[in-house]
Amino acid sequence: MKQRKRGLLHSFSTLGLASFLGLFVCLLILAGLGWLCQEVWEREAFSFDKAFMMWVHQWSTPLLDKLMIGVTRLGDPEIVVSVVLVNLGWFLMRGRQITALMLIVACAGALGLNLGLKLVFARPRPVLWPHMINETSYGFPSGHALGSLVLYGFLDYVIACWYPRQSGWIYGITTSTVALIGFSRIYLGVHFPTDILAGYSVGILWLVLCINIPKISGVRVAGGNARDNR
Repeated sequence: MKQRKRGLLHSFSTLGLASFLGLFVCLLILAGLGWLCQEVWEREAFSFDKAFMMWVHQWSTPLLDKLMIGVTRLGDPEIVVSVVLVNLGWFLMRGRQITALMLIVACAGALGLNLGLKLVFARPRPVLWPHMINETSYGFPSGHALGSLVLYGFLDYVIACWYPRQSGWIYGITTSTVALIGFSRIYLGVHFPTDILAGYSVGILWLVLCINIPKISGVRVAGGNARDNR
């Protein structure tokens, strides 16, 4: 009995520590995002933005150009909409209405945040060399960074909950994919690094909200496991 109580206390203490660390990290991200937004709003120049982009550009090759264009397509609206629709159908077919609803909320919120912030800050995109892809909207924050993190991060969370033993691989693959999408935007010259950082920051905060707000109401976004979804 004592061992069981100790086990429960240990679980609660571990959960409390994880929640505290998570909150602390979110506050740090929020503070950093606030500073970044203020600097962009005041039209402050970030010297490392151009320096990093020029450093990346010196390694460009025709093969890398094709590879980065292919990677960046994973965050294009056409691909994103297709991924969302396929997964919505998959969730609904398996009776996961809450998961489907939260996927819609997460993606719609990400789209709204991206469009709203772009209009507020109206930051032009970098023009350091001829762009290999056509982009006409403002650059801050990066919609590809924000949207891919929210979409693939949400799906990553759901699948990892269903397959906890493979969660390490799942998180690793998703993190690498989202990071490559962000890097491809810098490589292709259509975003400053600070655009990417802002997109990731907003995306992380919004994703955390979308995952945790239902929990407060006692609803699990990824309730059940893979076997329940047959």
